[in-house]
Amino acid sequence: MEKNLEFPELLRLIDERSTAFRAAVAAAPSLDAQVPTCPEWTLFDLAKHLGGGDRFWAAIVGAGPADGPPAGAAAARAALEVPRERESLLAWLAASTELLLSALREAGPDAGCWAWWSALQTPRTSGGVARHRVQESAVHTYDAQLAGGAPQPLPSEVALDGVEEFLFTCVATPSAWPHKPTTFDFHAAEGRSWRLTVDGDGARSTRVPAPTGASSEVSDAAAVSIHGTAGELVIYLYDRIPAESLRLDGDAGLLDLLRAWEPED
Repeated sequence: MEKNLEFPELLRLIDERSTAFRAAVAAAPSLDAQVPTCPEWTLFDLAKHLGGGDRFWAAIVGAGPADGPPAGAAAARAALEVPRERESLLAWLAASTELLLSALREAGPDAGCWAWWSALQTPRTSGGVARHRVQESAVHTYDAQLAGGAPQPLPSEVALDGVEEFLFTCVATPSAWPHKPTTFDFHAAEGRSWRLTVDGDGARSTRVPAPTGASSEVSDAAAVSIHGTAGELVIYLYDRIPAESLRLDGDAGLLDLLRAWEPED
């Protein structure tokens, strides 16, 4: 079974995706360009969000174990002053990423820190933060490229880790599923698959064997199966494309229930 990305690889990918984000900002016709996948934001707003997030998580990692984000970090994020001149903005973005990477390097992968997600499948550690920031950087790079009219597929290693990271971080919860217990399968064309189970004990995911043979079915079929490239699955999970953009087998209405679910934890 394929291993998760190691901590140094996560740091490299944060740097790479952040560099790609800055390239998209630099190439865009205007910082006032609307971001189609974030309808209320301009490209400038998106840059402020990503750079502010880097600084916010750098402060969280640096603070160590806590019951909530440092008050100073939350206040600083709310009061961000971001340069509007493009070259200055690019420099601010680069500095923001370096603050995050420096904090992660100093902490190492296993240092505890506050995080908003359930610890059910993703640890509340600097390693968990690094894995999630790869995806934040990757998806927002896609957003920025789309705003500039030149979207690119997510890199394969980012996308393959991203499906699992989303399921383990954004979906996993001990809160009870309020509907009939069911399962969702996510099949990446690159040959990796995951099953999400939701029931009275909450939501948790595991890797499962990829479908083989002409039928493309697993022996124990899920209630609904979603097929696409790993990159397509990630941008679907982040609500950038509709489910209809992918191949669906089974009860597609269950995806609407999953999207609408707001667990208490």
